[in-house]
Amino acid sequence: MNAEKKKDLRQKINAGVKTAVASALGEHRRAGRLVAIWQNGGVRIVPPEIPSPEAVMSLQDKPKKS
Repeated sequence: MNAEKKKDLRQKINAGVKTAVASALGEHRRAGRLVAIWQNGGVRIVPPEIPSPEAVMSLQDKPKKS
């Protein structure tokens, strides 16, 4: 497999994973269930009140509050 095909496959996999994660986060939010994410080397529990799957995903880029 050449480099271009690998890059294309990697992009398709990443897009599929992001779609699946967003769907799962949305289902948890609608059902009122907590979501556990990995952040800064530890587990963080996210309440269902977080407005969207994108907001949950963006939490992973922010420092953990002590």
